[in-house]
Amino acid sequence: MSAMSAEERQREIVRAARRTGSVDVAELAADLGVAKETVRRDLRALEEHGLVRRTHGGAYPVESAGFETTLAFRATSHVPEKRRIAAAAAELLGDAETVFVDEGFTPQLIAEALPRDRPLTVVTASLATAGALAEAGNTTVLLLGGRVRPGTLATVDHWTTKMLAGFVVDLAYIGANGITRDHGLTTPDPAVSEVKAQAVRASRRTVFTGVHTKFGAVSFCRFAEVGDLDAIVTSTSLPTAEAHRYALLGPQVIRV
Repeated sequence: MSAMSAEERQREIVRAARRTGSVDVAELAADLGVAKETVRRDLRALEEHGLVRRTHGGAYPVESAGFETTLAFRATSHVPEKRRIAAAAAELLGDAETVFVDEGFTPQLIAEALPRDRPLTVVTASLATAGALAEAGNTTVLLLGGRVRPGTLATVDHWTTKMLAGFVVDLAYIGANGITRDHGLTTPDPAVSEVKAQAVRASRRTVFTGVHTKFGAVSFCRFAEVGDLDAIVTSTSLPTAEAHRYALLGPQVIRV
């Protein structure tokens, strides 16, 4: 059997992590027939792509908010769907003057779709979103301070949540790694969960945006209930019957 390329090996590692919930460096090295250091290097690369989070001796999978990676199976996933969702979400702005924009690819697209012809203050933990809006006319950007997570390039920890707790925001655009009717909105990392929970608490209105694959997925840390949401914006790939079940819990469900 010929040796796997790094990309094939990394794809196999992600598959294993998603299948079993976590992977162990020593076991992977044995299964793949490579040195432990090679596996560690692979895990570092995967963490930079937002696909896994490393732990002591292993890693667990992260369903990222749509980061485009070099891994063929993740490449530019659902981008047209995300652009449609972002445009529809931006139309929910109403008369909001202050907006929280979550970390992730879809929220970044929302930020870029917000109107530039009137004064708007955008609060975000995302370096990518802050950078995208920094030069925008009429837009004031408040970047929340804190530890920057690799992979997502967003700030977390107590500095971030403390700053956010000092605001009352008109509208929050929130993402998640999973949403279910039973478990609400979830994300794998407790530090990220704290920021999201604080954003929901700080906002008068909360809009969840996500591609259809987020629905029915459950991650580790719950930060909001479906009933906390004013609106859900997703695509028509979410079946009508399922959308209706979510709407019964309170939010307006918009499929585009």
